[in-house]
Parts: sequence; structure tokens; C-alpha cells
Amino acid sequence: MFNPRDHGERETGGPATGIAGLTRAQVIPASFGSRLAPPPPPRPTTRQWLAAARTADWTADLAEDIGSGRWIRGLATMLALAILAFAFWPDFSALQAAPIMRVDASARDEYRSQMIMPLAFGADSGRRMAPGAAVVPLAAAPERATLSLTATLGQGDNFGRMLERAGVGAGDAARVTALVAQALPLGEIVPGTRFDVTLGTRGGTGGRADAARPLTALAFRARFDLDLAVERSSGTLALVRRPISVDTTPLRIRGVVGESLFMSARAAGAPMKTIQQYLQTLDQHLSLDSEIRPGDTFDMVVGYKRAGTGESQTGELLYAGLERAAKPYAQLLRWGESGNFYEASGIGEMRSGLVAPVAGRITSSFGMRFHPILGYSRLHAGVDFGAAYGSPIYAVSDGTVSFAGWHGGHGNYVRLEHGGGLSTGYGHMSRIATSPGQTVRQGQVIGYVGSTGLSTGPHLHYETYLGGRPVDPMGVRFASHAQVEGPELAAFKARLAVLQRVVPGAALGSAAPRQAVLPGN
Repeated sequence: MFNPRDHGERETGGPATGIAGLTRAQVIPASFGSRLAPPPPPRPTTRQWLAAARTADWTADLAEDIGSGRWIRGLATMLALAILAFAFWPDFSALQAAPIMRVDASARDEYRSQMIMPLAFGADSGRRMAPGAAVVPLAAAPERATLSLTATLGQGDNFGRMLERAGVGAGDAARVTALVAQALPLGEIVPGTRFDVTLGTRGGTGGRADAARPLTALAFRARFDLDLAVERSSGTLALVRRPISVDTTPLRIRGVVGESLFMSARAAGAPMKTIQQYLQTLDQHLSLDSEIRPGDTFDMVVGYKRAGTGESQTGELLYAGLERAAKPYAQLLRWGESGNFYEASGIGEMRSGLVAPVAGRITSSFGMRFHPILGYSRLHAGVDFGAAYGSPIYAVSDGTVSFAGWHGGHGNYVRLEHGGGLSTGYGHMSRIATSPGQTVRQGQVIGYVGSTGLSTGPHLHYETYLGGRPVDPMGVRFASHAQVEGPELAAFKARLAVLQRVVPGAALGSAAPRQAVLPGN
């Protein structure tokens, strides 16, 4: 029997139950599946497709929602645009524009003759004319009477070979070389010197076409004060000297220091080489960072030559000065064969006692003291000098550098051996200006004030050792001897007075050059 409960059907009070009692409406027909399936949705119209396309996101960010429908639409957009771009890729083949006027073969040849290419190959204009019927060839052409040219001595070149390359015969080149060597060594002729060469004819129509032309004249600037010429007279070459008057008055340049000493000196007209020498000289005696202030006056005297032909030549720096409040702050004069600079103030003094290694005041003496960093009392084996950061530190006496480098709590440290078991040490430097094994002179800059190591601020820790043991520097006496003394000191001061009498800037535009006789050294 068929039980409707077994099939999830509810019992009702209708017709009799069971298969036999089913009504015709309750019989399941053969098209059961098709009748229970939902009807298919209606196909969208063209208008609906266009509306959906307008509202869809076709330019999605391909870095987000990878694999989603929105991402697939964005990828399809990118591929479609790429295909479209390649499909309409332009053709870059050259297109010939229509000329304004008709250009025939002769006109094109004329254009080509005016191009830059023929000039690059050495032509004058690029235009060459072929001989016409009216041109009569000559059996022999007369030779140019003289040929003038310029030859240049190259780096590592030979004087004789240079003349032969210019067309001078071997015999004349050897004769000229011997004559010039009598006036000055050939090695003093600097590379780049230009020679004006004049060659004569080869002996008229009877001369061979391949023979060398005879040298008629040769002229060149041998030195700043000398012109040399070789001239042919009565068939013989002779050397002619032509001295050039030269004014050697030094050039003095003064000016006020602004925000930059370098820029102020350049604005005053100082040559670049002179400014570099001036700064290097000052740097050996004072700190360029802390001791030069706006409003100071820089003063430099440089060797300067003015030739009677109009040329000028700048030499070495002779004097470097710095003034503050109209008083000399530094006066440095080049002196001696070595060309070193010496401080002009107090050059002949004799001093004894404590020679200060830096311009500053004593802030801590030798002895037991409470260390401000370590926090306990211990021996302070030296003297501290308070000074501005970057101030130069000088050797108190002649000696040899036994150590220069990092030395624990001393930071950057230099030690000098003066002989007899006496040595001095200089600590907490910001920069060391010497090296181990170097011999230094009294007053030479060996470093600059800093605050390296165990230090609470910029200062110099100065020590003195006797037999390897620290001693009080205040009890050690050094004799500061004059580096220039006796008759040489008088010449030194005389030269300083001559340089200080030079009028600033007078050498630049002086109508009547002045000669300054400087005492020899």
C-alpha cells in the first residue's frame, strides 16, 4: 500500500488514499521535470546591453581583486587598447616634400658645395671649378717668392725636428739650433711656443721642385723678457736678440672680508692662484674657520711682471697680511731659499719661560684635581689652555714627532721629542697636521684645537715629560730663538718695508710702471 506519510505528504479529508484512490489530477504526468523547472529568463534587449556596458567598470585597477569579473573586464580593456594601438601603428618612412622651386642636377651640386661636409675635409668652400676651353695649361709655373707659416713646439717635441717638419732644410735647422742654444738652453723653451717661419725660393727656375726652401727668417718669444730672431744676411744666418722691458713692481691687493674671504678676494680682482696661496699660508698660522671675521682687511702682495709689449704674468705670493680694527693681526713674509713664510712681528725677540703652544688662557694647572668626567680625583699631568675650536697649535720647540694619532682619553694626540729626555704632548686635537717621524720647527703648526677624547669642551691639554715622567710645564724653560737674526734680520725688515709701500692696485692700471728693488735673500 502507498503511504503518503512516507513521501512527505499530509493526510487530508479528501478522496480515498492509495494509488487506486488517486484522482486524475493527482497522477504525475511524464513531463514532471519540465513542468517543475523555472521558466528561462527573458533575453536582454540591445538597449539593456548598452546600458549595462555604460555602467560597467572597464578600467579597473589590475592590482586589486585579481580574478574577479571586474578585474577580467579591466584586463580585456587593456588588451583591446594594445591591439588597437598596434593596428594603427604609424609608418615612419621619409616623405619627400614638394620643393618650392624646381631643383635640377646643377642646383643640387651647388647646394652640396655649400654644405659643412666639404669644410670638414679641409676645403675652403667646397666648390671646385673644372677648367674650361679658355684655360691654357702652362708648361711651368713660377714659384712663390716667400712662404710664411707658423710652427708650434709640442709637448716632448724636439726643436730641430719641429723646424724640419715646418719645411726647413736639415742644414738650416742644425744651424738655427746651434744659434738658439747660445742664447738660452733649448729645454727652457716651453711647449706651446709659436715660431714665425719665413722660407725663400729654391734658387729660381733652376732649383729642383723637391729641394727644401732656404730659411729666410725665424722669430719667437724665448722668455717673458726676450724675443729671439734668426735672420739671413748675405747668405748667412745670424741670431738677433730683442730684449723686452719688464716692470717687476709687485701687485698689492687689499679688501674687506665679507661673508666669504674667498669671494671677497675674487671680487677685489685677485687671481685664483694667488688666493689659494694666501689661504694656504694663513691656514698654517691661524684658523680660517674661527679667527677670520667679516670686517677684517685682507692684504696680499704677489710677484707681478708687465712686459713692454702689453703681456702680464702673475708670480708667487710674497706677503700675506690680515688686519683687524686697523691693526695688524697677521703679517707673513716669504723669505729664504726654501720660500717659507715667517711671522714678521717679533721675529728678532728672545723669550724664555713657558712658551704657549696655543693662543689662549690657562684653565687648569698641573697637579691633583677632581676629574669632571671620571668623577674622582687624580693627577692632572699637564696644563689646559682654553681656546676656540680650530685654533692652531704650535710646537714649543724644535723636535721630532714620535706619535701622532688617537691616544685613548687624549683623543687626537701628538708627542714631540726634543732631545735630552725632554718631550711634550698635545691632546684633544680636532685635526692633526703632522705625521710620525716628521721633523718640526719651533712655531710650526702641528694641529688644531678640538674636544676629542675625555673632554668637556674645546681646549688643549699640554704635557711635558722629562725622562718619561710627567713634570709641570710651568717649570720648564724653553728659549725661543729668532729664526731670522743678525744681518739677515735687517734685510728681512727692509724687504717687508718695501712690500708695504706698494700702492694697492697701482700695478693694474699704472701708466708709468715703477721698478721696485727688493733686497736679496
